[in-house]
This record gives sequence, structure tokens and C-alpha cells, in this order.
Amino acid sequence: MAKMIKVTLTKSTIGATPKQKKVVEAMGLKKMHQSVELVDSSVSRGAVAKVAHLVTVEEL
Repeated sequence: MAKMIKVTLTKSTIGATPKQKKVVEAMGLKKMHQSVELVDSSVSRGAVAKVAHLVTVEEL
């Protein structure tokens, strides 16, 4: 089974740049404190790095 990471939106996207808002939405996050599980790949790690100040990450 592939490794997974749990990404939780902990800060609001209000005031974030439009590009950061698109990254958050592309990860499947819409509301505060919503969590999604993503495959631990370089693509998802790169997306998390772009919005690291808005999300928290847990390795599963």
C-alpha cells in the first residue's frame, strides 16, 4: 500500500494569493479544519510546500 499523508486546512485562505487558493482547492480542501488523505508523492509534497503556512501535515 502506498504511503499516505493527512493534510488539514488550519488557517483561512482569506488574504491568500489566488494561486494559493487554487492549490488548496486542488488538494480537495474547502472548509477550515477539513482533512484529506493524499498519496505521499513529490506532487502532493510540492503542493503542501506552496501552502505550508495554511495547512498541517500528518504522516499515516
